[in-house]
Amino acid sequence: MATAFLRIPQASKLGMVWASPRLFAAYSTPATTKLFINGKFVESKTKDWIPLMNPATNEVISRVPKATREEMDAAVNGCVEAFKTWSQTTVLHRQGIMFRFQHLIKENIDKLAANITLEQGKTIEDAKGDVMRGLQVVEHCCSITSLQLGETMAGIAKDMDCHSYRMPLGVTAGITPFNFPAMIPLWMFPMALVCGNTTVMKPSERDPGACMMLIDLAKKAGVPDGVVNVIHGAHDAVDFICDHPAIRAISFVGSDVAGKYIYERGSRNGKRVQSNMGAKNHGVIMPDANKDNTLTQLVSWSDKGGLVSSERYRAT
Repeated sequence: MATAFLRIPQASKLGMVWASPRLFAAYSTPATTKLFINGKFVESKTKDWIPLMNPATNEVISRVPKATREEMDAAVNGCVEAFKTWSQTTVLHRQGIMFRFQHLIKENIDKLAANITLEQGKTIEDAKGDVMRGLQVVEHCCSITSLQLGETMAGIAKDMDCHSYRMPLGVTAGITPFNFPAMIPLWMFPMALVCGNTTVMKPSERDPGACMMLIDLAKKAGVPDGVVNVIHGAHDAVDFICDHPAIRAISFVGSDVAGKYIYERGSRNGKRVQSNMGAKNHGVIMPDANKDNTLTQLVSWSDKGGLVSSERYRAT
């Protein structure tokens, strides 16, 4: 049987690197992208699929499912059930899982970066930076023993003391964009989990592979089945998250239009919604700079997968 080869952009003197899909081992993009429900990678039964393209070659490298209503319900129900026991675990237990998780991310950074390059198009070095920025959040989660502290005030009134506690909220959800396929999922589910919540993730349908790899690593770090589940899709999946009564909070990063829609629809259904929208990256060109050369470098940096990653860029 002939072996297919993928062309992987890599920032090095050797230019382009040819690599067999075997390079990615268990993390290679499959013929179809799986759901992750109750600790298992599950083949969707949907009839509606989204082609996942390699931006360097325009080849279809996978098909991403638009999860069925039954599959999305199963993901939320799994989180509801898992919350009953996960929320009762100790802070030290959850902290220990985060320590193991950050170690596994460091061990697998090259594989994560290779997948980001394959699906999103960043250079290998920029893809590693994507992972590293997310890793910093996981490392922050390891300080949960101080982050989770409550407050106490004695004698707030006659014969009255005040005590506050930080308690898990319940089932949460994360909706992520295409431009940082590792960093932004790592902003969301590790912090939710370490605080005792359970999470349903919906990564971008344009590059879900890095999120799926991270979920697999979280399972290997000791996250129990059902504590974090993954669904795929587009508008219907977003509406499902905004409307499902068991989901208590939503975290979103992406465009203005989508963010306003999610904030309004989710809030209308009584959910806590944090919506980070319309990111811009600013560059200041100093008076003594070569303007034409600087603008060329900024555009080139953006095209090669810099922090702009197809978002707005303003230079003055």
